[in-house]
Order: sequence, then C-alpha cells, then structure tokens
Amino acid sequence: MILHELISYEILRLIWWLLLGVLLVGFAVTDGFDLGVGMLLRIAGRDELERRVIINSVGPVWEGNQVWLILGGGAIFAAWPQLYAVSFSGFYLAMFAILVALILRPVAFKFRGKRDDATWRLRWDLALSIGGFVPALIFGVAIGNVLRGVPFRFSPDMHIFYDGSFFGLLNPFAVLCGLVSVAMLLMHGAAWLQLKTQGAVADRARRYGSWAALATIVLYAFAGWAMWRWVDGYRITGAIPVDGPSNPLLKTAALQSGAWFANYAAHPWLWVVPGLGFAGALLAFAGLQLRREVLTILASAASIAGIVLSVGVSMFPFILPSSIDPRASLTVWDSSSSHLTLFIMLVVTVIFIPIIVAYTSWVYHVLWGKVDAEAIREKRGHAY
Repeated sequence: MILHELISYEILRLIWWLLLGVLLVGFAVTDGFDLGVGMLLRIAGRDELERRVIINSVGPVWEGNQVWLILGGGAIFAAWPQLYAVSFSGFYLAMFAILVALILRPVAFKFRGKRDDATWRLRWDLALSIGGFVPALIFGVAIGNVLRGVPFRFSPDMHIFYDGSFFGLLNPFAVLCGLVSVAMLLMHGAAWLQLKTQGAVADRARRYGSWAALATIVLYAFAGWAMWRWVDGYRITGAIPVDGPSNPLLKTAALQSGAWFANYAAHPWLWVVPGLGFAGALLAFAGLQLRREVLTILASAASIAGIVLSVGVSMFPFILPSSIDPRASLTVWDSSSSHLTLFIMLVVTVIFIPIIVAYTSWVYHVLWGKVDAEAIREKRGHAY
C-alpha cells in the first residue's frame, strides 16, 4: 500500500476543510485584537502616554500574530488551489486594499515615535486606526459576498473568468457582514486592552467594548435574519463523488431559498456553533462590566470562533459558490489538491502547527502582565 492511501481522499479533504477553519479562526482571534486595538487607539487613548500604553500592549506580539494570516494563505494556495485562484483574482482590489492597510501598521509602529511632533504622531495614529478598520471591514465584506455567491465561471478548459467588480462587492448584505466583523474585533480589542492596561485606558476600553459586544449580538442576529430572508443558498442537485477528481464542472448545483440553513435542519446540534457566537459576545459583555479580564478575552475569542465557523457550517460542502454558474461552485469534494499533496501537507502540519502553538503560548506567557505606564514615561522597558 502507498503510504498516503492510509487516509482516504474523502477524509483528507474533510480534514483540510476543518484545518482551513482552524487557521481562519486562529488569525481572527490573534491578529483580531491587534486590529481592534488599532481602531480604539484614538478613542481609548486621550494623550500621548495613554496611546503609547495602548500601542505597547500589542507591540511585542502583533508581528507573530500575522503568522496565522500567512499560514491561512499558504494553506489555501496548497490545499485548495482553485479557491486560491478564484478568490485572489476576483477579490484582487479588495485584497490589495487589505495589504496596503496591513503594511501601514508596521510602518506606523516604527515611525510614529521618530519625531516629537503632535501632527506627525496624529498621522501615524490615523494610519494605525485605518490599518485596523479596513482589514476588519473588508474581510467581513468578503465573507458576505461568499455567502451570496461570487460572479465567476469556468471555461470548458478550466480557465477562470471573473465577471464582477470591486464596487459590486459593496452590496448591502456584504456591508452588513463587514459591520459584524468590525464590531466583533472592536469587542476583542477592548477585551485585550482591559487585560493589558489599567486606569483610564482600561475604563474606556470597557465602555467601548461593552457597546461593541452588544453591537456584535445585534448585527450578527440581523445578518442571520437577512440571510434567511434575502440571501439564497446553494445545493448540489446531483451525485458528487467525495473521492473524485477536482473538477467542479462534473457536478450540478442550483440556487435554493434557505439552503444555508439546511445543515442546521438536518443536524440540529450544529446550532451550537452560531450559539457560541451569541453566548461568547454576551459573556464578553458581562466580563467587561464585571472587570473579569481573563473571562472577557476568552469569551470574546469564543464569540469570534463561533461567528467565523458558523459560515463554514452553513455552507458545507460549498467553499465558494458561483452566482452566475452554480455548477462551477467550488466544494470540499471537487476543488482540492491531489490525494498525495493533501497527505504530505497534513504530515507537515502535524509537525509544525504544535511547534507554532507552543512557541506562541510561551511568548504570551513571558509577556503576561500589564503595560507599565511609568516605564514608558521613563523610556525604559518598552519598544514604542
């Protein structure tokens, strides 16, 4: 027996669908509080010392957190090449805007303290705020468009054609999903500031984070209702071999009202996933009100996990549906890499992901504790 045949193609595809979810949640939870802190910089910090406290709360970890984004992009490229090709070409301008915003962040971190000038610092503070807001919004908008279906198609020889535009992505439902993303990351950023700061900064973070937690609950519920009322889902209408070739055109699929809720009807226990999104945000709100720092950050992370994973659970087995040719929609069963490639990647992942998690956990352990405002004032012990 060839080694990679120890795990069936079907199981490997399912494993990599689950791993993709794990990587997306890992990015949203870790880099998510960085983005939230950036958005809160000018409103939670009212003077230069407070803003430096806020920046130094994420200063030692923000670079490491972006490893999850790189891992997610690499996993999509290697495990789901058709998904990578369609999404990165169709969402090219949106991805470019995200990259520009993410590039602004390290530049702002390094340059804002180079001159003792209020206007200079204001400009870089705005760059940090934009660098937090734009990715948070656009990632949510992208998810909203995925749920609606993306206007792409394949030619008979599998060439990809994208018939949409950048401004076409900014439809009402997608913008609503973008607002859900902004609210939940604001909540997460506030939870982090409560954990890492004290005094006036922590008090403001609790106030703004409480509003963001409530907004997350309301907007997430409204998005679910809007998806039920106005967003048609997709369903496979013919047989599709779960261990067949990666050719989306070999199946048939169609739009169907309420299809994104079919998995919940078939398996009611799956309601636990969106329920986690609501419960986590509610518990984060309570933790902010009660000043329970660890509880709040864990609850906020759980809410993010529930919200992100609910998208995958709703759409399974679809990964990227096509709004102009449902047959071309990408699913777990017909858009992956080869059996051998998925197996080799799994072996590598089993080795290196625990190392990354262990190293990251060690870093957070070493850097545990509040940011010392007095040390910042005396220019010792902090990077920014």
